[in-house]
Amino acid sequence: MRIVIALGGNALVRRGERPDVGVQEATIDRVTTAIAGLALEHEIVLAHGDGPRTGPLAEENAADPAPTAPCPLDLLGARTQGMIGSLLVRALYDALPGHRIAALVTHTVVRADDPAFDRPTKPVGQVYPREVAECLARRYGWRLVEEGGGRRRVVPSPSPERILETGTIHALLGSGTLVVCVGGGGVPVTEDDDTGALTGVEAVVDKDLTAALLAEDLKADFLLILTDVPCVYAGYGTRDQRPVLDATPGDLRRGGYPDGSMGPKAEAAARFVERTGGLAAIGALDAAYEIVHGRSGTLVRPELTVG
Repeated sequence: MRIVIALGGNALVRRGERPDVGVQEATIDRVTTAIAGLALEHEIVLAHGDGPRTGPLAEENAADPAPTAPCPLDLLGARTQGMIGSLLVRALYDALPGHRIAALVTHTVVRADDPAFDRPTKPVGQVYPREVAECLARRYGWRLVEEGGGRRRVVPSPSPERILETGTIHALLGSGTLVVCVGGGGVPVTEDDDTGALTGVEAVVDKDLTAALLAEDLKADFLLILTDVPCVYAGYGTRDQRPVLDATPGDLRRGGYPDGSMGPKAEAAARFVERTGGLAAIGALDAAYEIVHGRSGTLVRPELTVG
């Protein structure tokens, strides 16, 4: 079976933890333990988030007085792909001796006229005091939102249209290689209609939606979305909270899950199942093997047809 695994940033660095390399290395050991059993039985493509690293890197760039302008987000995304990809590959080699493994810096094509560019919603970096935030916004042209008593930068999150390296990933899978790719949703680029020239853009593509697109293009059998909760919950954080263990795309869309957490995961699972007829699941990192074998997580299956 061909499985695309989308590994959330909160699974790499738990909520409240500092995104230090030592913390990430310890968590990545959990990642490889969880995935190794699946990799012995199935073809695996591993997509990963990069939020815990992109935010601090963006802050470092903004604070550095040397450059005339901070490093653009597309190149910061490429940098974090390399960093996290290297940590994952090293740990996977230890867990899967003799296995072919490759990390690939991946580019995701987005539309230059995507409405998201007019409505930035993706938070990046820390919450700044109002005066500091406004100074940075004037200097760098940032868009800001109120958050936590201060202000925070937000950037566009356009929809993924195409992953440039899909053919390469397919070829690597054909040679028996476990592929680590589309980190942070991929480096966002636009493509010139006439020349095909690529241009990086200041945006962050949702990693789960990119993983769903990749899974569709690779004709994967299963999309596994791993995060820091054991399943999808209806009424999460309320007295009426209850686990959702079995769902259809329609069920997930009617659930009204928030954009900042479970919403993109639910939408990614729904899209993959609708477009392919395959299965998807959402659950906790440590239960990856059990989720694929139907013993944990939220299973997302096609709508039943009558007739």
